[in-house]
Amino acid sequence: MPSLQEEQDIRHLANLELLARQVVEGFITGLHQSPFHGFSVEFAEHRLYNNGESVKNIDWKLFARTDKLFVKQFEEETNLRCYLLLDTSSSMNFPEKGLNKLQFSVYAVASLMYLFKRQRDAFGLCLFSDKIDMLSRARSTSSHMFHLYAELEKAYNQPKTNATTNITDVLHHVAEEIHTRSMIIIFSDMLENNYTEEKLNALFAAIQHLKYNKHEVVIFNVNDRKKEVDFDFDNRPHHFVDIESGEELKIHPGKIRDAYKANLDNYRHQLELKCAQYHIDLVDANIHDGYNNILKAYLVKRNSMV
Repeated sequence: MPSLQEEQDIRHLANLELLARQVVEGFITGLHQSPFHGFSVEFAEHRLYNNGESVKNIDWKLFARTDKLFVKQFEEETNLRCYLLLDTSSSMNFPEKGLNKLQFSVYAVASLMYLFKRQRDAFGLCLFSDKIDMLSRARSTSSHMFHLYAELEKAYNQPKTNATTNITDVLHHVAEEIHTRSMIIIFSDMLENNYTEEKLNALFAAIQHLKYNKHEVVIFNVNDRKKEVDFDFDNRPHHFVDIESGEELKIHPGKIRDAYKANLDNYRHQLELKCAQYHIDLVDANIHDGYNNILKAYLVKRNSMV
């Protein structure tokens, strides 16, 4: 008999899979019903049997219907390898109420994994903040997907406090660890304390390390657009706390809104220019906009690679 904790874990994983399946199937239904074409979202899960090879992977149910021998395809026959890099630093815990950036990213990553599994693409997961907490191999099996769902559940249920980001060192490490050409998908708010031009150049040197190894890179810049980009707060004094450092500031938002937006807009513009220069897909991922744009961006990149 499973323990109470094991039963809860199984129930949580089932809920994560259910949400991912609903997101993906709703997205695919929408594609089929729209005039937008060009995405291949139905991939063959079988190939014809070749005389002399092992019969252990023959799909006998399909043989009974078609009178032809087909072999189920597995990881070594996958078309693409994808690695999902998820920023779990404390800044991803914003906002405090409702869906935050980390929770949104966990759901998005789970949905992409479900789509990878459906397409027979191999996928791995990396969880990081100022260092890598875990980096899995890329596989395409159901057991692998549920193992990674369990890691996502841990990240969701145990958000970090006072954890900073060091995405530059993380990307260099990933570039050294992943040797097969892959799609590298990054979920991060791309925010580090005291971001300077020097830090931005160092970040893109790390991304160039990935590109040098023939990887394709997609960055989902996760944000709460209303609060973080537009700085839309009530017209009254507020108490702001830096989630990563704990530094506190009491101030009226109206007094700093223009300066804040000017600095952030400049940083985001520089980020866009650098990504364009290095042929990196930068996707704005507002946590209130849902997941369809994320799945579509992945499919666009995938279709350009296969």
